[in-house]
Amino acid sequence: MSDLIEIKKVLREQARRTRDTVAREAADVSDILIRHFPTSLVPDEPGVISAFFPIGSEIDPLPLLADLREKGHESALPIVAANGEPLVFRCWAPGDDMASGPLGVQEPLESAREVAPDILLIPLLAFDRRGSRLGYGGGFYDRTLERLRANGRPVAVGIAFAGQEVDVVPVAAYDQPLDWIVTEREAIEIGA
Repeated sequence: MSDLIEIKKVLREQARRTRDTVAREAADVSDILIRHFPTSLVPDEPGVISAFFPIGSEIDPLPLLADLREKGHESALPIVAANGEPLVFRCWAPGDDMASGPLGVQEPLESAREVAPDILLIPLLAFDRRGSRLGYGGGFYDRTLERLRANGRPVAVGIAFAGQEVDVVPVAAYDQPLDWIVTEREAIEIGA
């Protein structure tokens, strides 16, 4: 297990540099995500869709989230409740007041209503076509998906630049797979 942790640590540094390079070379691709987001994923009935507030060179999912809001869905962003715990999702709309969370990421205020997402748009450092995702190492999304999947089947969608794809992401037993990956080039259904 310690070998896997060390391998992932090295891969995270490489993947972060790759993402930084890809992001610098890419035009603004946020609106392109809207065109690639599969309509089959969008429920007919209004649901809750969560995204993430982008940090660093992450691709920006907020225009996609705004588009889904315009189609009648409720939008949410995650908050870090505590280290070692799953994320909590709170309602959010563009223009809402935000607070800086414990990891320095902008989060909805604690007064915002807590919700359980039907679809989660998830950040990552690298992905492969098996649906494996290399995250930041905190395990927040893995714990969150494990908890949510115990109570139903939310759809986990990795949001990334196409250049973040790798041949194989090493995984541990606790790593939760993605159902889809959406990039500025395509939408990849895992297991299709």
